[in-house]
Amino acid sequence: MKKTFLLASAVTAMIASDVVAKDLTVCVSWSNFREERWKTDEAAIKGALDAAGAEYISADAQTSATKQLADIEGMITQGCSSLIILAQDSASIGPALDAAEDADIPVVGYDRMIDDPRAFYLTFDNVEVGRMQARAVLAAQPSGRYVMIKGSPVDPNADFLRGGQQEVLQAALDAGDIEIVAEAYTDDWQPANAQRNMEQILTQTDNGVDAVVASNDGTAGGVVAALTAQGMAGIPVSGQDGDMAALNRVALGTQTVSVWKDSRALGKAAGEIAVALAQGAAKADVDGSAIFNSPGGNDLNSVLLAPIPITQDKLSIVLDAGWISKDTLCAGVSGVAVCE
Repeated sequence: MKKTFLLASAVTAMIASDVVAKDLTVCVSWSNFREERWKTDEAAIKGALDAAGAEYISADAQTSATKQLADIEGMITQGCSSLIILAQDSASIGPALDAAEDADIPVVGYDRMIDDPRAFYLTFDNVEVGRMQARAVLAAQPSGRYVMIKGSPVDPNADFLRGGQQEVLQAALDAGDIEIVAEAYTDDWQPANAQRNMEQILTQTDNGVDAVVASNDGTAGGVVAALTAQGMAGIPVSGQDGDMAALNRVALGTQTVSVWKDSRALGKAAGEIAVALAQGAAKADVDGSAIFNSPGGNDLNSVLLAPIPITQDKLSIVLDAGWISKDTLCAGVSGVAVCE
C-alpha cells in the first residue's frame, strides 16, 4: 500500500486562496461527539472556516449509521457547499456520497477512510500509529503474553492500526519471545466495551497478561480500569489521541504511550480543504495531495499527517505545544521530570 506522509507542521501552509469564502457553507457530519478529541477537531475546523469567511453547520449521528445518512440528507437540503464526513460506518456511507454527487457537493472523508474516490481522504498515518504503539509496548515488555484491544469493527482505521502493530510485533512472535493470547474489537471504540473485553480476557487467562496493545486512549482507559481492579496497573498499555486523561496516565505510569495526533492541525486542514474544493479546486490540486491505494482497490486523493508517540520521557512535547496544562498532566504525579 503506497502512502504519502505530510508533516503536521506543514499543514498551516497547505491551502492558499485569495478568494474569501463568502456565501460558502461547509456541512460537517460527526459520527459521534462522545470522544474528547472531537471537540478539539471541531474548534479547529470552525477556526479555519471563520478565517475564510465560510459558515459552519453540523450534525451528530450519535453512533448511528442510519441517522448519519439522514443528517447528511438534511444538511444537503440546507445548502452545503462542501461536506466533511466522519463516517460512523464507512461501508454504508455510499448513499450520502450519491446524494452529494447529485448536488455537486465535494466531500472530505475526515479521519476515517471512505473507500470511494469521490471522497478526499484526510487523516493521520494510521498504519504508522499502530507501529508506534507496538514499538513502545515492545520496548517496555520485550517478552511475554500480549493482548490486542482493537477499535470498532466498522472503522477501517481499526484494521490499519492492527496491521501496523503486527508489522512491529511479527519478529518477536516468530522468535517466540511474545505470544498474543487474545484480541478483540471494541464496538464504537467505547471505553466501557474495552473494559468489558479486557475483564473477560483476564478471566479467561487467569490474569496471564503481560502487555496490552490498545488502539486508542479511550480503549486504553477501559483496559487500565480492568487491570487496576486486578492489581495489575502498570503493565505496558498503548493508546492514541493525546486525551488529557491518557497523558496523565502516561505521567503516572499506568499507560506506556499515547500516540499524539494533533487534531488542531487535522481540523484546520479539513476546513481549508473543504473551502478549496467548494471553490472549485480539483482534489488532485490540493497541496500535499497524493494517491492512497485503498484496501478496496481505489485510488484516493489523500493527505496523511504525521503522528508523534508520547511516552513519559516525551511529555514535554505536548506541554510545550499548549495541548495540555501542567496541572492536568501532572495531577497526582511525582518523580517525573516534566512535573517537577
